[in-house]
Amino acid sequence: MTISNNQRRKMKSAARLYAVQALFQMEASGQTVDAVMREFEDHRFGATYDEGEMTEGDIDTFRGLMEKAVDNQAALDQMTDRALVAKWPIARIDPTWRALFRAAGAELIGKQTPPKVVIVEFMHIADAFSHDGKEPKFVNAVLDYMAREVQPDKFTS
Repeated sequence: MTISNNQRRKMKSAARLYAVQALFQMEASGQTVDAVMREFEDHRFGATYDEGEMTEGDIDTFRGLMEKAVDNQAALDQMTDRALVAKWPIARIDPTWRALFRAAGAELIGKQTPPKVVIVEFMHIADAFSHDGKEPKFVNAVLDYMAREVQPDKFTS
């Protein structure tokens, strides 16, 4: 079966969302990366619930983000800390946003996706978790800082 470019894009977007959820679950439950990835791949990708069907995620994107986020967590957290104001170190922010910054940071350091695409994709995820509409702006500012640190050449005029 051939997958259209539009469907592939949707699958990558879903994989990013699943990575944020899985990283959150790892932090909340203490489960290993392998156990969480297996659970998501076996039970969440394409699952059907009363509310509807979950999109099938791109497994390579999901695994790549998870492995990079876990393998580089200390460096990603330090990069996030530099993007946050001094009064708000990463340990003080909501675990959902920590998971999002780790997943986005993993994609940024992979350098396979243009940084502006990474920012937009993760802003959409932030919007889905937003309570008052302010979080996407916060996420945009932090990710913009991180992207400029990792790939400054992509932001020169």
